[in-house]
Amino acid sequence: MSMIGEPKIPVFKGTTTVGIKCADGVVLATDRRVTAGFFIANKRGRKILQIEDRIYATIAGVVADAQMLIDAIKAHVKYLKIATKQPPSVKAVASLISNLLFSSRYYPYIVQVIVAGIDEEGSKMFNVDLFGTMTDEKYIATGSGSPLALAVLETRYRDDLKVREAIPIAVEAIKAAMKWDPGSGEGFDVVVISTEGAEEIPQEKLERGLV
Repeated sequence: MSMIGEPKIPVFKGTTTVGIKCADGVVLATDRRVTAGFFIANKRGRKILQIEDRIYATIAGVVADAQMLIDAIKAHVKYLKIATKQPPSVKAVASLISNLLFSSRYYPYIVQVIVAGIDEEGSKMFNVDLFGTMTDEKYIATGSGSPLALAVLETRYRDDLKVREAIPIAVEAIKAAMKWDPGSGEGFDVVVISTEGAEEIPQEKLERGLV
């Protein structure tokens, strides 16, 4: 409870996450900065999390909420694999997240999640907001730097993109956000999910042109 006349201090949270669906897979990229108000709480925050062998999720929002949500979904996925004796589809995982967020809408998890990967139907990517709204996306950016990242994606995206072509586009989108958004920074992480498997590509390798 605040006292009468006590000044209200705005709290800003920031991040940038990007997803691009390609003909042969999906590219995910995020910055590394974790903020607590105006304070940089961590310079090596991990915002791309593995849910299944070829299914990953990016997180934007309150870190504790996101971690709890992903841990719960991993448990659900393990149960599904035991019950059905097969890995879940990308849409099934996104639907689980959507249902959990919708059921918690009165005391919501403050998160926005990109769920992406490869399954029997090919490459898939879904955006899920804090109320459980789920949309199928070709490209998407979330977080405080998303308008800057989307400007790059809108300009560079093509339906016939291959993952190797999409990697520099995702990196350019993240770098645009890091340059102008104070909530994004400290470098970036990239994960490529293709028919050959999932690969985490270090920033240093990308900047040396080794990919």
